[in-house]
Amino acid sequence: MKTLLKGITSRTVGTDRLLANVLEREDGGARDTVVFVHGNCSSSLFFQPVMQLLPDSIRPIAVDLRGFGTSETLPVDATRGVRDYSDDVWSVVDELGLDRVHLVGWSMGGGVVLQQLLDRPDSVASVTLISPVSPYGFGGTAADGSRLTDDDAGVGAGAANPDFVARLKDGDTSADEATSPRSVFRSSYVASGYRTDLEDLWVASMLTTAVGDDNYPGDSVASPNWPGMAPGTRGVLNTMAPMYFDVSSIVDLPVKPPVLWIHGLDDAIVSDETFFDLGTLGKAGVLPGWPGEKVAPPQPMVSQTRAVLERYADAGGSYQEIAQPACGHSAHIEYPELVTDAIVELVAGTDRVV
Repeated sequence: MKTLLKGITSRTVGTDRLLANVLEREDGGARDTVVFVHGNCSSSLFFQPVMQLLPDSIRPIAVDLRGFGTSETLPVDATRGVRDYSDDVWSVVDELGLDRVHLVGWSMGGGVVLQQLLDRPDSVASVTLISPVSPYGFGGTAADGSRLTDDDAGVGAGAANPDFVARLKDGDTSADEATSPRSVFRSSYVASGYRTDLEDLWVASMLTTAVGDDNYPGDSVASPNWPGMAPGTRGVLNTMAPMYFDVSSIVDLPVKPPVLWIHGLDDAIVSDETFFDLGTLGKAGVLPGWPGEKVAPPQPMVSQTRAVLERYADAGGSYQEIAQPACGHSAHIEYPELVTDAIVELVAGTDRVV
């Protein structure tokens, strides 16, 4: 099927780290560059509606992470958190000869761009987060970000639904079961009732995910703590385990570019009690043996993000929150005009890239 929308082109950019697929739109002499970083089980294809809508004054670039889209499939070292991804994106930025860029990250990509900010704050003009992973990772932390167990039990690759993983690997495009990628898109990526003529494109994007222990979902190990598993050292989901991932130290950066945070009020993946968190499933009685709220509470992901961004602002930075009603996990395809307008306003309020 045709995957590129009108005005969007694709090319391979070779760096010293990987062969990366990059989506672009003719820049028309743009002075500012926005770099889009997608989330888990997706690709840069998801950013095309916003890329189309951005004015000629902005050059949009979207990078496929390793093991997604048509970028090179390489192992993911989860013990580095999301640094394999953030280093890859910086290598593309450097290969293209770009200076200060505006970063946009969706879901896991939100964690990637915050890691990019930590590593090279002087190279970042602004940060936009769309339904980002919590600054403390995905699962396994209390409200203040402290880890619940010393091995992050219940977090990482072992929490992935095995039937969804199998259907992803098999390229299943059906909606016959709740665990098919298309059904997961409808139930979790977008708000209930959302309809689009581009659904086949979004499912095709999901199906580019490389499946295996080195990629999605990764490996897992046994744990003496509920629910009996913990993250391994390889693969996508383990990169966001709190033992490996914590970007809350953005509050201590001497350079603090403005942050825009956009999230849907009906987000099924990132919320204060998401059913993608085993703590929530235990509390709801879906998983047996739950040890209770004091031991394994649901992770308050949205509240954690807000708390860290408040500290970021108190320490001299700034942030704007847009909490969109009737919006799920993917504001950039559910409300592309809203996201585009917010990015344009953010870019206009920062120093122009020379």
